Amino acid sequence: MAVSAIAVETPPALPGPKGLPLLGVSLSMIRDPLGTLRSAARQYGDIVRIPVMVGTRILLNRPEYIQQVLVFQQNKFHKSKLSKEATERLLGQGLLVNEGDFWRRQRRLAQPAFHRQRVQEYSEAMLECAQAQVRHWRDGERRNIAQEMMELTLETAVRTLFGTTLPGEAQHVGRAVGFLMRYSLARARKPFRIPSTWPTPRNRRANREYDFLDSVVYRIISERRSQPDSSDRNDLLSMLMAAMDEDGTRMTPKQLRDETMTLFIAGHETTALTLAWTWYLLSQNPRAEGRLHEELRDVLGGRPPEVPDLPRLPYLHAVLDEVLRLYPPAYVLARVAIAPFTIAGYQFPAGETVLVSQYVMHRDARYYEEPDAFRPERWLDGLAERLPAGAYFPFGDGPRRCIGQGFARLETALVIALLAQRFRFQLLPGRGVVPEPLVTLRPKHGIPMTIHTRT
Repeated sequence: MAVSAIAVETPPALPGPKGLPLLGVSLSMIRDPLGTLRSAARQYGDIVRIPVMVGTRILLNRPEYIQQVLVFQQNKFHKSKLSKEATERLLGQGLLVNEGDFWRRQRRLAQPAFHRQRVQEYSEAMLECAQAQVRHWRDGERRNIAQEMMELTLETAVRTLFGTTLPGEAQHVGRAVGFLMRYSLARARKPFRIPSTWPTPRNRRANREYDFLDSVVYRIISERRSQPDSSDRNDLLSMLMAAMDEDGTRMTPKQLRDETMTLFIAGHETTALTLAWTWYLLSQNPRAEGRLHEELRDVLGGRPPEVPDLPRLPYLHAVLDEVLRLYPPAYVLARVAIAPFTIAGYQFPAGETVLVSQYVMHRDARYYEEPDAFRPERWLDGLAERLPAGAYFPFGDGPRRCIGQGFARLETALVIALLAQRFRFQLLPGRGVVPEPLVTLRPKHGIPMTIHTRT
């Protein structure tokens, strides 16, 4: 009797859209994944069954459920097949892709480069790269700010993490990464695919872009190996090359390539997007832009920021938190269960795929008043402490929380503090900005803006 009294519901009882026969909501997920996920959460609640062509997805929209997947039961989940297929050819078995003991080993080897004190040592280079990027900007000039921020953060990542530079190649890297994100994600979503070895125009271009990025990374590694003092350097690449695990082994050349490529891409992509979305949102909210400029003027007085200044810039941090709330570069996390698990009284088998979406949770009216509005001031009265764990997680959570979170926040804060004192950005009239959910949340057609020099 006790058993029947506590019988749990099974997954088929979950609420969710029916979709089309065989296809489910696959077409909607491809056309508008952000809108589809948000609509499902609003209509069906905290735990939703989403039918797709190859099975189902379980969307979780409650902070404690998200914590179960990312923190408390995280050992029962791996990255989803789609996530791996969309990134594996480019990133190999880098930190973003690998699992288990191998992931823990690689994370342990890379972790020292991201300790707080080490990250703060990068601040001077971060500011120098930002100043170099804007040196040729002119008042009234039109530029794609998304592209400008990609170039800036790429140069910063290469200089700080790898101790080198990429003169003249930043634009090509940005174009290559954007194309490969669209290419790989589109292939991963298709149940039937043209083999990548067939010489179609897109396959040929993809191979060229993969080869280009490989050549850049291998050149960085080769240059470092050829330097007689490389063992005395303290950048991330030198540390990875010199690191020895507890069992006395070092990274193989393939492992070194994969980790270098992962940090090469991830080390600039998300930071660039956060900066680009910042200038867009400030341009659409003059009162917030004015308040930020007033704080920077009062604290910095026109000089470049320094790390000790940052605690005295609360509104700057509020702006950053609000940008990451509305446009988190990582907008959804997909996990596949490697063991049975239970959430909210529902039992699920191994093989079930679970989705948790930063974009959806960060715009949930239960936790954020006027959730679609850009209101940095919401973070000034202790909101971060009041939110339940799992309601705000732009860098993920649990053991796989982004290793570069401190690096990204420091660079973003310094660049905003530097540039917002010198420039104001205005979106070109009639140019709408559309989020494009690829591997990261990019502006689909860039962010074309007019640059105004402050006097």
